[in-house]
Amino acid sequence: MELKETTRDCSGAHNLAFQNDSEGVDVLNPKGLGDNSERIKISQNKKTVHANQEDEYINIESDLHKNKCDSVNDEQPRLKGCLGNKYDKACEFCKKHKTRIQYVIYGILITVYLAVVTAACILNFQRALPLFIITVLAIFFICWDFLIAKYEDRIAAFFSPGERYLEKQWFWLKWVLCAAFVIIIICWLIFDTAKQGSRQLISFGGLVMYVLLMFIFSKYPTRVAWRPVFSGIGMQFILGLLILRTRAGFDVFNWLGIQIQTFLEYSDTGAQFVFGEKYTDHFFAFKVLPIVVFFSTVMSMLYHLGFMQWLVGKVGWIMQIFMGTSPVESVVAAGNIFVGQTESPLLIKPYLPYLTKSELHAVMTAGFSTIAGSVLGAYISFGVSASHLLTASVMSAPASLATSKLFWPETEKPTVTLRSGLQMAKSESKNLLEAASQGASASILLVANIAVNLISFLALLAFLDSALSWFGNLFDYPQLNFENICAYVFMPFSFMMGVDWEDSFIVGGLLGYKTFFNEFVAYEHLSKLIHKREKGGSMYINGVKQYMTVRSEVIATYALCGFANFGSLGLVIGGLTSIAPSKKKEIAGGAFRAMISGTVACFMTACVAGTV
Repeated sequence: MELKETTRDCSGAHNLAFQNDSEGVDVLNPKGLGDNSERIKISQNKKTVHANQEDEYINIESDLHKNKCDSVNDEQPRLKGCLGNKYDKACEFCKKHKTRIQYVIYGILITVYLAVVTAACILNFQRALPLFIITVLAIFFICWDFLIAKYEDRIAAFFSPGERYLEKQWFWLKWVLCAAFVIIIICWLIFDTAKQGSRQLISFGGLVMYVLLMFIFSKYPTRVAWRPVFSGIGMQFILGLLILRTRAGFDVFNWLGIQIQTFLEYSDTGAQFVFGEKYTDHFFAFKVLPIVVFFSTVMSMLYHLGFMQWLVGKVGWIMQIFMGTSPVESVVAAGNIFVGQTESPLLIKPYLPYLTKSELHAVMTAGFSTIAGSVLGAYISFGVSASHLLTASVMSAPASLATSKLFWPETEKPTVTLRSGLQMAKSESKNLLEAASQGASASILLVANIAVNLISFLALLAFLDSALSWFGNLFDYPQLNFENICAYVFMPFSFMMGVDWEDSFIVGGLLGYKTFFNEFVAYEHLSKLIHKREKGGSMYINGVKQYMTVRSEVIATYALCGFANFGSLGLVIGGLTSIAPSKKKEIAGGAFRAMISGTVACFMTACVAGTV
């Protein structure tokens, strides 16, 4: 049957409709009543024919559509056979050999990198020395992680006999080690005092004084475990000697300080674009605060890459091995070297509800005794020594655990004792750009907090100075102000750190600013003293000392390097309570003691810096 025979047009349908209408008219006509039955039969026959034609039409159309679809489906395999099959085979090959392909790509990249490092060392080894050292350290830690992940059980089994032997002999061995440590310190102090003078003895005496004070006012003096205390102080001395006394250590941290300072200067590009070429006219707002934004962005990117978790884990593991502290305490203390007091507890967020009171006290103390990396850049921009700020941040980490375990000893059995290490929180960002954006956005609150606190605190300080001056004028002492009151209160503590007696009054005032306001105000005043010394001029004007010696400036830099102030007290309580609501009572009860412990940890770091 051909398509023409079954195709309907509009006229066919139209005639059928009019035919029905005409039938209706004929029925009403009396003359056509006799032929009515015959006409009805003819009409029914025509309807049947048209219905059959419609069905046939629809069937033919659907058959044609199916034939077209079948022809298209038949053509697709033909087209896919040329390109699609090869693509599918390539995908299957990549999935099957995914691991090998990754190893090949990594091998090529590593080979290219090593070739670049080798070429740079051949051209100028002195210039390429930092890159060479970084490469060696990276290779060492990569190999270390690989061996630990694959042969951890074998390594543990290999060293287990020695560990069991030390456990058996530890009772008398620990006393031998302590005696040897004390003898070495005494001999070193004798020879060093003979060589450089007696100022180091004052700093060492201050260290002993702070340890005794913490022991006397300890929560449980009879329950003190002395291993974390002495090992923490020992780590401070080792770090201080390596960094401040050895040429290599000093050069390394000095180089790191210069590199960080250079790196932070790149924030000037963004600040200049947003605020104009004269952005330095408003130094703090448009020069210092953009550094906080830039550093927060970089830290967020490193956190997304997993580098910060890896670095914090390694430093925490070292402190856990040497000091015998719990994994949670060690990781938080290590994390506070790089991040702030409210960010570091997030590293161990799942474990916070299960911590003991002593562990919570250690977590808070670690936050009070160190500063965040984001504000570190701001202090460097003030003109404070970058190398000393870095050294203070590192040395205060073991000091925080030492003072914490001395001021609030462990009396409970810790429930979080993981042998395989803590599972630290990972970044929630999906890619590196999102991590950078989140870091910049997260710094908004920090920048705003710094700005409004400085505005309010400096205004309040000016009001207090004016009120105190008015009150002092009633007794013919118009020089009375908040700095003088704090100077008299903290003067003995600053002197026992090793500060010159003439400078101890000034340092005492700085400690008062840091304790009752914040460290930003204190470092801002310290930067003014540093600039005055660098410019020179008369040291005394009307009997008032205008600047300090370099030694006093260094000790003050270490003593101020911490978040221990009353403003941070509320911040810590609110932050930790939001993370672990079940520990609200314990957090509020131990926060003030933790602030005192963090303050003393900074003072002990300053004593060690003055001793070495």
